[in-house]
Amino acid sequence: MVLWVPDWPVVAVGREGEAAEAPLAIVEKNLVVACSAAARVEGVRRGQRRRDAQAACPRLTVIPADATRDHRVFSPLVATIERLAPHVQVIRPGLCALKARGPARYYGGEAEAARMLRRALRDEGVADVRVGIADGPFTAEQAARSATREADPIRLVPAGQAAYFLAPLPVAVLTEAAGDTDLAHLLARLGVHTLGAFAALDDDRVRDRLGPRGARLQSLAAGSDSRAIDPRVPPPELDREVMFDPPVEIAEQAAFGMRLAAEEFIARLDAERLVCTELRVEFEGDRGEHSERVWLHPATFDAAAVVDRVRWQLAEEQELRSGVVRVRISPEAVDAAAHHVVGLFGAGEREKVHHALSRVQAMLGHRGVLTPVMGGGRWLGERQVLVPWGDRAEGGRDPQLPWPGSLPAPLPTTVFPAPRRAEVRDAAGERVVVDDRGALSAPPADVAVEGARRAVASWAGPWPLIEREWDEARRRIAHRFQIVDAAQNAWLLVCEAGIWSAEARYD
Repeated sequence: MVLWVPDWPVVAVGREGEAAEAPLAIVEKNLVVACSAAARVEGVRRGQRRRDAQAACPRLTVIPADATRDHRVFSPLVATIERLAPHVQVIRPGLCALKARGPARYYGGEAEAARMLRRALRDEGVADVRVGIADGPFTAEQAARSATREADPIRLVPAGQAAYFLAPLPVAVLTEAAGDTDLAHLLARLGVHTLGAFAALDDDRVRDRLGPRGARLQSLAAGSDSRAIDPRVPPPELDREVMFDPPVEIAEQAAFGMRLAAEEFIARLDAERLVCTELRVEFEGDRGEHSERVWLHPATFDAAAVVDRVRWQLAEEQELRSGVVRVRISPEAVDAAAHHVVGLFGAGEREKVHHALSRVQAMLGHRGVLTPVMGGGRWLGERQVLVPWGDRAEGGRDPQLPWPGSLPAPLPTTVFPAPRRAEVRDAAGERVVVDDRGALSAPPADVAVEGARRAVASWAGPWPLIEREWDEARRRIAHRFQIVDAAQNAWLLVCEAGIWSAEARYD
């Protein structure tokens, strides 16, 4: 039995937040590898060049292919299938196979088992799942891909009828099985256009011309697929959960009750030869309250550290102190250090720093202790991202993107949370301005930042900074300057619409 989700890369992008109903195309090596239904309506097809796809649909959103994303999003669905039918082999993201005999006996038939698995995936938010059932994985895959429709998603090929079913299919379907596009072209030049014609060729001649690989593909075309299912090994269940009934009154009681579970949690990680550097702690109350947080550690969590996380988090969630509290801990990452901690404080004494800051955070609140992380953007205020201690920086702008107009290194050491008022005047006492061509009205002679006026010792600029010039409401056009005053203070100044401000200072 083979389960196939059409256009899985598009589905994976949609499950991570992108609007899959819009015209989307997943592109790899400048070719479209998958596209949404809205894109197909506009004429976009798999295998098209990117330029041709954009010409057919000017409003097409192009997203680079990402195998890691496809596997990551598909993994929870595989776990859902494994809860109903064990021994699942992931052929590739969006396509998996399993033996049909066991589920068919349990659910009362192969078709009923297929409907049960489709229903489970539909509950997970995947509406279009096709199922093919046949004597071998290759035939079942072709049944799912070529003989199903969204309105008729299950195709069962009767036992012994694989060759008859495959015979009219084009030889191009062997391309993915062989991983070689030249084979289909070669067979076409030889006048072989269907799998039935390929299977009818003399076995010895095929072996002499194409070698063992060709003989193997010929057996697939004839429906003689002898491959066994090679199921994946499911990841170990490392989560631990504790329910408190009767209700707990204070955070210390919950933390004490979690001690044994934390020790079992760490012991299981040790048995798997893993270490946990990222931990998710979840609380659920009997009235539907829910709290969860992901904690990072510079080295590894031990049982005492897990209990501390539970205590500090529960102490902040006052509304969860009464009632039945359900606590669940699970490892979010293994064998990966929190590098920003090492970069900030160095490798030595990391544990002491971590515990000290964690206790301060417990007293001041979750955002009471913040660490700086470099983000993306053109303005320095955008690039300075403050993250609560123990949290992972997520959802920010990618600092590796080009960001035209951003300031190159070395960057200023002091970035003002809000730009400070400044004035720059020339030798005649007139305000210096920048015209539409980026030229200064006069050389700067003195500078004042928040009232302290000093002579200009040296200066450089302007460097234009232009954002969204095409958008009347959101565009920004500014010019940056580096100015050193007579007291040897170095400033990064910005002139925008004739108004000067200090963005940062070089200390």
